[in-house]
Amino acid sequence: MASTADHADHADHAGDAGHAHHEPGFVKKYLWSTDHKMIAMQYLFTGMVMALIGGYFAYAFRMQMAFPGQHVPGFGFMAPGEYNGLVTSHGTIMIFWVAMPVLLAAFGNFLIPLMIGCDDMVFPRLNRLSYQIFLISAVVLVASFFVHGGPFGGAWTAYPPLSAKAEYNLTPLGATLWLVAVALEFVAFLLGGINFVTTAMNARAPGMRMWDIPIVIWMIVLASIMFMASVGPLVAGAAMLLFDQTLGTAFYDPARGGDPILWQHLFWFFGHPEVYVVLLPALGIVAEVMTVFARKKLFAYKTVLYTAIATGILGFFVWAHHQFIAGIDPRMANVFTVTTVLISVPIGEMCFVYIATLYGGSIRLTTPMLWALAFLAEFLIGGVTGIFLGASGSDIYLHDTYFVLAHFHYTFFPIAIIAVFAGITYWYPKMFGRMLNETLGKIHFWITIVGFNMAFIPLFICGAAGDHRRIYDYSSFPDLAKPYLQNLRILATVGTIVILFGQIFFLINFFRSLRGGPVAGPNPWRANTLEWTVPSPPPHGNFAVMPTVYRGPYEYSVPGREEDFWPQNLPD
Repeated sequence: MASTADHADHADHAGDAGHAHHEPGFVKKYLWSTDHKMIAMQYLFTGMVMALIGGYFAYAFRMQMAFPGQHVPGFGFMAPGEYNGLVTSHGTIMIFWVAMPVLLAAFGNFLIPLMIGCDDMVFPRLNRLSYQIFLISAVVLVASFFVHGGPFGGAWTAYPPLSAKAEYNLTPLGATLWLVAVALEFVAFLLGGINFVTTAMNARAPGMRMWDIPIVIWMIVLASIMFMASVGPLVAGAAMLLFDQTLGTAFYDPARGGDPILWQHLFWFFGHPEVYVVLLPALGIVAEVMTVFARKKLFAYKTVLYTAIATGILGFFVWAHHQFIAGIDPRMANVFTVTTVLISVPIGEMCFVYIATLYGGSIRLTTPMLWALAFLAEFLIGGVTGIFLGASGSDIYLHDTYFVLAHFHYTFFPIAIIAVFAGITYWYPKMFGRMLNETLGKIHFWITIVGFNMAFIPLFICGAAGDHRRIYDYSSFPDLAKPYLQNLRILATVGTIVILFGQIFFLINFFRSLRGGPVAGPNPWRANTLEWTVPSPPPHGNFAVMPTVYRGPYEYSVPGREEDFWPQNLPD
């Protein structure tokens, strides 16, 4: 007869077996998970859905630009208020609900534990809460499209008085919901940033020194610190704007003693560091891809890190170059011109470092590598054209023209789209255990890049000719209704449609490869960071045996598989 202990032991094993074979329900598995990989996928797919919405809005208002007052296929006739709402929603979505959730949250969640050798984030339930608040923010934003006064049409910068009427309680509900959605999104990323920084600094594998942390993880950590340091004043400013909208206060109403320029300072104190919040992870992704497909270590690893830190610090001293014509003291304009030129130095230095990494390498032009190279080329155009806008003299003429819009897209499209595609195509085998189709990947790449340049190079010419943005119909402005300018607007619209058409190939490739792509194996790219030492996709807990990092001919200790990894040769 079995003893009580035997019965208890048997019951424990039976419970274990039952637990092992119990498949969690949809809500528990996909919406209530604390696994960092599942949360990364939640951010990724939410960002993809929002990108489709933002892309559709871009198509609609660009068609209005090309063919003003005509029926837009798939939309209908567009009123001026609808045009302003689509422009505002497009900018808001692509910055706050595409670039940030994918570059910072999706890649940060997926890569940090895997690349530093731990089983999960240090605060997994806080991580889950971060995504849930982000999802609520996305729902609130979409809801703002369907209520009175929605979608909000006061531009993504939300300058008063466009974002708050002076009369008590007359601000449209759409504007208030927009503001609440942005505030919730900021809360979500504050929670995520706490996790990212704490995990990277405190949960590294034994033997992994600070200088051994992969550069993409450093970039995500620095971006999280920048976000947390810069968002506070804007949250306070957003609360004051909400009070102006709903309680009749007058923080930004000059007729009652308020100051609308105060909002501009609070917004851009966050808004310009925000560019680097998404730029740094993009630079990190590109660095990881380039080193693998050039078969070289990152040139000047420590220099890149110091440069990223310097960029983060300088990013807090350039915000007023967005306000050169807002009435600020001209002497301060000179100060911000100098700081703007200074911040171009570390960014330019990083671009040269990446070129030095490529020099002499054994380069393979895989799809991820093509995206990485395109990022470098296109972002350099954005950086060079930004010098004109950072100088107060030339900015007085170019401010609020399509030159600014073209510059911004040559900065942000490489960050939010090109670097994202570099990261997805590179880590897709690790995420899903399957390889993407290279032919479809390259077709998608070339259509997107050709369409992008077709869309935005003409807008530099339009802006230099004085073409102001956010104008619904140029026919009322004889100087801007010239035929050659309208032809350039049509060309830019065709380029936008080409970009959107190219994404069909990406979606087909992405979803078809989930089941039909070749099995990837643990390390199809022969990379040498820790995530490639585990199965694809990684199991729950990531590592069967927690790794140990040591200084030797191979960077990581993977018994029996040393030949799969090429030397990193990190700096001494």
